[in-house]
Amino acid sequence: MSAKPTIGFVGIGSMGWPMAALLQKAGYALQIIDASAERAQAFCKDIGGTVATSNRALAAASDIIITILPTSAIVEAVLNGPDGILAGLRPDAVIVEMSSGVPTITRTLAEQVAAAKGHLVDAPVSGGVPRAKTGELAIMFGGSAALLERVRPVLSCMGTSITPTGDVGSAHAMKALNNLVSAGGFLIGIEALLIGKRFGLDPAAMVDVLNSSTGMNNSTQKKFKQFVLSGQYNAGFGLDLMVKDLSIALGIGKDTNTPTPFAALCRELWAASAAMLGPGQDHTAVAKMSEKLAGTVLSDK
Repeated sequence: MSAKPTIGFVGIGSMGWPMAALLQKAGYALQIIDASAERAQAFCKDIGGTVATSNRALAAASDIIITILPTSAIVEAVLNGPDGILAGLRPDAVIVEMSSGVPTITRTLAEQVAAAKGHLVDAPVSGGVPRAKTGELAIMFGGSAALLERVRPVLSCMGTSITPTGDVGSAHAMKALNNLVSAGGFLIGIEALLIGKRFGLDPAAMVDVLNSSTGMNNSTQKKFKQFVLSGQYNAGFGLDLMVKDLSIALGIGKDTNTPTPFAALCRELWAASAAMLGPGQDHTAVAKMSEKLAGTVLSDK
């Protein structure tokens, strides 16, 4: 049996930490780097792995490199420059871009990686921090079938569903569109709960009815009671990141000349919420904007 490949993991944030921890548990040697050197050191102390001194050094020591970062611009910065990943990339190495990225930028980066004699695929995830911890993420994959089979054992440590979506960049497009659907479902569900509470219905009972009826969606199942009615607002995915993903989805709509009146309104409502609530908010806190507009609070906490 051949030895497992060494994995370079770039980005030990709220999602990256549990995902990298699963790879460590599965027996992969890890090279770790993060914008916060202290966080990378804490991971290696608590979980395992080796702290890389630079992105270039990480690449030089890795067969497969995973990036999971806030924006495509940050991914681009990590790849380029004298101490970037491309400067140390091993021939035939694979970069697995697991951020929620802009498809057109992802395709440009894939060309740059190919010029450096490597490969880049996009494999964004859905499921949030809870499923990142259990290894039950849904993973979308953009790239060739051969590259998928090469990295499948690694991806399978982090997710139970791996769905090919087409060429590189297609998975990032799918992720943005998935979050558009999720964001729309969240907002309409919150408005329904507010209508119901003002009418005299109990919001918790409403969620139970929705979850046994045709109004059920991911938000009714996994967010409303857990993070809104509880008053916790700590699902682990930032409001600013949701607005970014919705902007990506609207950009794809513009690029394809697709009319998006409902999607555009959805994005504007989320963006207005981010502006109203300020930085550092969880995406579930968008409910506070709807509550303010209605003059009604859903949580009794």
